[in-house]
Amino acid sequence: MAELKTKPTGQSVARFIQAQADERRRAECQTLVDLMRQATGAEPKLWGTAIVGFGDYHYTYKSGREGDWFPIGFSPRKQNLTLYAMGGWEAFAPLLAKLGKHKLGKGCLYLNHLDEVDLPTLRKLIAQAVKQARRLERAQQ
Repeated sequence: MAELKTKPTGQSVARFIQAQADERRRAECQTLVDLMRQATGAEPKLWGTAIVGFGDYHYTYKSGREGDWFPIGFSPRKQNLTLYAMGGWEAFAPLLAKLGKHKLGKGCLYLNHLDEVDLPTLRKLIAQAVKQARRLERAQQ
């Protein structure tokens, strides 16, 4: 089986955020760090070169493939902020309807800027996604 290439690097998340060229994006990253740290109780880790993940999640697919990931995380892309949730975002349609401007992809939530969304709703979404990931992980054990 192919091994997952994206892993925790041990690199500084603070340095990664400070390296973002746009001041607005740096501030948005710090807000996401604060929200996700609060929801998980975990410190952020840099995964690969551009993903900030919180917590640990071990998964096993029905195929038998296993791996490690994080319950919640984000990546500051040039076009948007990409939020990742183990288990995806589809289960949260009522909250997503209240969120504001966003797009969904397979397991990803895309936000152009945080000032285009309702932050209390985003906080709830993140908290619910973390709870969902914990339930999924317990169900695998």
